[in-house]
Amino acid sequence: MASQAAGPITGAGSAGPQAAAAAAPDVAALQVRNPYLVVIGVMTASLLQILDTTIANVAIPHMQAALGATPDEISWVLTSYIVASAVAIPTTGWISDQIGSRRLFIVSTAAFVLSSMLCGMAQNITQMVLFRTLQGISGAFISPLSQTAMLDVNKPSRQAQMMAIWGMGLMAGPILGPIIGGWLTENWNWRWVFYVNVPLGAVALLIMIAELPSRPIVKRRFDLFGFSMIAVAISALQLMLDRGNHVDWFNSAEIWIYAIAIVSAVWMGGVHFISSKKPTLFSSELFASRSFVVAFGFMFAMGVVMFATMALLPPMLQRLFGYSVIGTGWVLMPRGVGTLISMQISGILIRRGFDIRLMVICGFTLAAVSFWQMSGWSLGVDQTKIVISGFLQGLGIGMLFMPINTSAFASISPRLRTDGASLLNLSRSLGASVGIAVTTVLLARNIQTGHSDLSSHVTASMTALIDFSTIDRFQQLGSAALSAIDAEINRQAAMIGYIDNFYLMMWMSMLVMPFALLLQKPSQQVKPDPADLGH
Repeated sequence: MASQAAGPITGAGSAGPQAAAAAAPDVAALQVRNPYLVVIGVMTASLLQILDTTIANVAIPHMQAALGATPDEISWVLTSYIVASAVAIPTTGWISDQIGSRRLFIVSTAAFVLSSMLCGMAQNITQMVLFRTLQGISGAFISPLSQTAMLDVNKPSRQAQMMAIWGMGLMAGPILGPIIGGWLTENWNWRWVFYVNVPLGAVALLIMIAELPSRPIVKRRFDLFGFSMIAVAISALQLMLDRGNHVDWFNSAEIWIYAIAIVSAVWMGGVHFISSKKPTLFSSELFASRSFVVAFGFMFAMGVVMFATMALLPPMLQRLFGYSVIGTGWVLMPRGVGTLISMQISGILIRRGFDIRLMVICGFTLAAVSFWQMSGWSLGVDQTKIVISGFLQGLGIGMLFMPINTSAFASISPRLRTDGASLLNLSRSLGASVGIAVTTVLLARNIQTGHSDLSSHVTASMTALIDFSTIDRFQQLGSAALSAIDAEINRQAAMIGYIDNFYLMMWMSMLVMPFALLLQKPSQQVKPDPADLGH
């Protein structure tokens, strides 16, 4: 690994990391005049990037009409962004070390704003896909760099609070995106979904240019083969998950090609990372930390469980319950409120030395209980129950996010923070993609199964209010009656499909819960040592 070759940026003395950590004062690794202003700048940029993963979804029908695209073509507006972002994320640490974290953050934010403006100006589907690809590449660096900056510019005693703020932005993005996108599309134009990034991005850029510090530049070798294998595996996985529903999954040769590419790239990349004597793309020190490896797995699980749920609920509320786009956002808002509350509570508990393993178990327990409540929903569920379940799930998310991130970053050296942040963000992104794809497939299949089961019970004796003898005599009336029955069966089957997915999320939350015991106790973790960054 290149960072291994480079070693610590400056010597920390002859004492070991534990002794250095014990002697280190409560000061930030990177000193700035106004850390809170830096937080505002990096959080603004981060929130814009997170919003853009969902804000464009509600504008897709309008884009398709304006750009003259087919349904398959317009789907690439979303796919190109996701694939480009996932492929670029693993390079964040290497590029940051080569040109400096400040320079990379500013350049990537500026490129994100520019590509957003170009997306709003696109005149055809080819231009839109190209500009969305550029937007995905430039936006990929923002999330891990913002997380690293929040840790670097704040002293250790405030880092839990900063992670709470960062996590709130991360969780609020998928909820606020459809609301803002729907409002802009209905009241202005679909192009403003992208133009809104320009003024807010400009504010973030001005703050970062004025205040953002930089980590020291460390020249290190680029692992081209390792990156190529990661890029092939991630690209093939994202394409398989996105295209699977369109081409009937493994009944299509296209999906088999993606699957073979994934297995081949993972195998060759794994052998390369394990056996290579030269520095690879990521430091082996990261994977030597048990807490970091467990946190990596938990981030994937959170992506599967939490973000898949966020993708399921809006269409369910709009199609089955008749909520508007904005109304859906308001109903889901308590989830964000619950996250904010529990993140603040978990931050206080962490600062007081509470066992993070118990906090993670508590978080997954709250999530499992909320999914159990949701599995009891019906088409007649009232809004209060939806709000309560969402609030409870938000409490679980916040209780999970804080200790997982704290454990991960407390167990690695500060010089590895950017690499670690990029891996954790990649894990969460892949988990979300897998979760959304799996739940979508299961939903479609369970709807078909439910429709078949329910329709087999629809007989004349079960529908006393409908005279089936009129079907032959009054064909139009009979067809209308059968259409009404079929529509109701479809609604009930869809509700059953959603309930089955909620059951699945509940069991997944319970199954991963015991792995929290593998996290190290806070007393066994390596505290961030400012000496590693030259202080």
